[in-house]
Amino acid sequence: MEALPAARREARPLVPALMFIALVVAAIASLGTPLITSVATSFHVSLGSAQWTLTVALLSGAVATPVLGRLGAGPHRRAAILATLAVVVAGGALTVLPLPFAWLLAGRAAQGVGLGLTALMMGVARDHLPEERGAAVIALISVVSIIGAGVGYPLAALLAEIGGVRTAYGFGLAVTAAALLTAWRSIPEAPEGRSAHVDVAGAVVLAAALLLVLFLAGERDLWSRHPAVAAGLAVVAVVLLCVWAVVELRSTTPLIDVRAVRHPAVAGANLAMFVGGIGMYLLLTLVTRYAQTPHGAGYGFGLTTFVAGLVLVPFSVLGFVAGKLTPRIRTRIAGPLLLAGSAVVVGGGFALFAAARSDLAELFAAMGVLGFGVGGFSAAMPGVILAVTPKSETSSAMSFNYVVRSVGYSLGSAIGGLILAAGTGPGRLFPDDGAYTTAALVGIGAMAITTLASLALARRRPSTTGP
Repeated sequence: MEALPAARREARPLVPALMFIALVVAAIASLGTPLITSVATSFHVSLGSAQWTLTVALLSGAVATPVLGRLGAGPHRRAAILATLAVVVAGGALTVLPLPFAWLLAGRAAQGVGLGLTALMMGVARDHLPEERGAAVIALISVVSIIGAGVGYPLAALLAEIGGVRTAYGFGLAVTAAALLTAWRSIPEAPEGRSAHVDVAGAVVLAAALLLVLFLAGERDLWSRHPAVAAGLAVVAVVLLCVWAVVELRSTTPLIDVRAVRHPAVAGANLAMFVGGIGMYLLLTLVTRYAQTPHGAGYGFGLTTFVAGLVLVPFSVLGFVAGKLTPRIRTRIAGPLLLAGSAVVVGGGFALFAAARSDLAELFAAMGVLGFGVGGFSAAMPGVILAVTPKSETSSAMSFNYVVRSVGYSLGSAIGGLILAAGTGPGRLFPDDGAYTTAALVGIGAMAITTLASLALARRRPSTTGP
């Protein structure tokens, strides 16, 4: 009789700790976005070079996530969490110290490793919380990992305006140090009897493939100036992914259980996450860029980086609201249907942006709709995957889903940039207003595909149980 009250007492400090760590690593990884211009000015580098302060964090996060997911399935999960946060803190120190630009990139790469912790937070919640409470917390961790960008963007922009880029990165160092202390005090050891060996060969091949995929997604100039080279690298990336799949199928201790990933529920959820991720990040990119476009372009609002960041506030607030509501709704509606409904809501955000964006309030409305849809989608996703996943494989299964999400986000950003670049006339700095409409229509198409994939998954799996 004492076990349940003891579990509840343990849950009280554990739940906010998991939320805080997930929020911090997501916000820190997104710090590169609002600081790109400040970095270019402070370090006297091009905007393209400064863009790598964001890209390198996403790259390192995508590479680290499956490795950390496998470590999280083993007996040393707590040590893996603490060591990863220590790496993130060390990276934060490199971004603050008065060192050359190359060291800043190294620091940002170290900070990006923290993105792999989200799946481990889910594994801790599933192991140490009662089933119903664990499902709700896992859903919120998934949402927090998304809305962290909305929290970090305006805050980083404000700090950069007040004290410069080092001040903004200094805040990142402070909160990651707080996250490390929180983890040290609150994260319990993994249950006994677990074992996990990292497939080094699989990790190396997957890392190479992901590096190529995300590099190609971020290097838009390469596609326009050297399409043959870009296409060749894309072929190499596909070949590496095929080699990786073969290596994993033959390994007795695979980095990611490819056979489990082939389960219809998991495969369908990852497909929906991939296409949905393209659409979600596409709209996020469009709205913030549109808000900062000066009036001289014939549209836009000429907002500063900080004020444009405030446009993300409705995204974060309504995303959190949807994350809180989704576990309750999921007791009546199957997870795949929630994914489909959330995709429709995100598509509605695109439609709103395409039809009405002449007033700043309309941008806030579009971002609110996007946030609610993304929050619901993110909260429903873990339940669909974990319903067919053993507890011991929680971190590994979700880490693969987050790799898929990272690739989708990167492609969404790249597609948005390509559409806007195609809509920019010769000698002009800004694209035509119609290019934004075209990008929004592409986003609607992506969310339509996501909706259909989710409905197909619902027909295959008519009922879903919680994780």
